[in-house]
Amino acid sequence: MKNVENKVIIITGASSGIGEETARTLAQNGAKVVLSARREERLKKLADEIGENAVYLASDVSKAEDMGALVKLAKDSFGKVDAVFANAGVMPGGNMSELKVKDWMSMVNINIVGVLNTMAAVLPEFIAQKSGHIIVTSSIAGTKSVPGNAVYSGTKHFVRAMLDSFRTESVTEHTNIRTTIIYPGAIKTELLNTIAPSETKSMVEEFYKNVGLTPDAIAGAVLYAVSQPDNVDVSDIIVRPTLEP
Repeated sequence: MKNVENKVIIITGASSGIGEETARTLAQNGAKVVLSARREERLKKLADEIGENAVYLASDVSKAEDMGALVKLAKDSFGKVDAVFANAGVMPGGNMSELKVKDWMSMVNINIVGVLNTMAAVLPEFIAQKSGHIIVTSSIAGTKSVPGNAVYSGTKHFVRAMLDSFRTESVTEHTNIRTTIIYPGAIKTELLNTIAPSETKSMVEEFYKNVGLTPDAIAGAVLYAVSQPDNVDVSDIIVRPTLEP
């Protein structure tokens, strides 16, 4: 596809769901993909499937040194970095009154710190070359208040505010860095596996089973954003089932 072929794109959370399907879609359209997740065996399987246009590194977005190593792998393997899809995330859920502080910190470390570490690793490259594209997975929960998922919603609101502010900074600094925030609704991924068993979880799972979209819906949105001409910045994309309230 025009403006996708030969682009080097880093993808975090690439071992399943949205990240895995996006890697396939981008590679099928000529991109070279650099895969990141903590489950090495899954990354290897996906990279083997894609072939010579994929490399991988078992890595943790909450560790800045891992994200630095990922950028180095991209440059060593393909000579550059054109875009990054900061997609890794978790959603344990639960009312704040339950005081699941460990779950709160997990969401902060992956959904917020992980995005910042990924950006910190790639920004020196983008600034130096005066081009680049940062794509981040937020959530419908990043556009409204979500009782029962307050901390998760907060992390996704952070992504929205931070990346929008950064986009304005990039304009004023003339670095030509594009930004795209993806807001998935009900998508059938392993994200629900991070929610502790409860009546609420069972209801959500039933809704996703009956209405939820498959990850290729988000992969298509990422492909659309990446494929735009360099002077076009698709800043926000909401993707949800037609029947989702």
